[in-house]
Amino acid sequence: MEKIPMTRGGLEELEAELKHLKSRERPDVIKAIAEAREHGDLSENAEYHAAREKQSFIEGRIAELEDITSRVEVIDPSKLSGDVVRFGATVEVVDEDTDEEMAFQIVGAHEADVDKGRLSITAPLSRGLIGKSLGDSVEVTSPGGTKSYEILKVDYK
Repeated sequence: MEKIPMTRGGLEELEAELKHLKSRERPDVIKAIAEAREHGDLSENAEYHAAREKQSFIEGRIAELEDITSRVEVIDPSKLSGDVVRFGATVEVVDEDTDEEMAFQIVGAHEADVDKGRLSITAPLSRGLIGKSLGDSVEVTSPGGTKSYEILKVDYK
């Protein structure tokens, strides 16, 4: 089985979601199905069908999260150092065409959230930066076209 790289925080978020699904969502949907069954004819019972659909989604998500968490390899960025971009690094780059600066942490695919400054290791920009050093210029091809970035800072927190 292939290991999934992830930060400690990312694993904790997935474990919290799994716990919530098992302790809160699953019992609630089981209760909703039981109540809907009491209404009679299941073939025309919209509440029953909606609850079963929600149950299917919840059980699928639980199975997915259990699979992911069983294969996680936690990588602690605070134990890393240097000027080379690796998993867990917080990187500041500047777009060489627009002079727009961006900062983000390179994290596992299952914990990525651009709004929170966490970019997936599988994203084109991350793949282009991995292995490069402070001050390097990197050309990245993404669905939006080719862009050039300069690495301004590499930090491991």
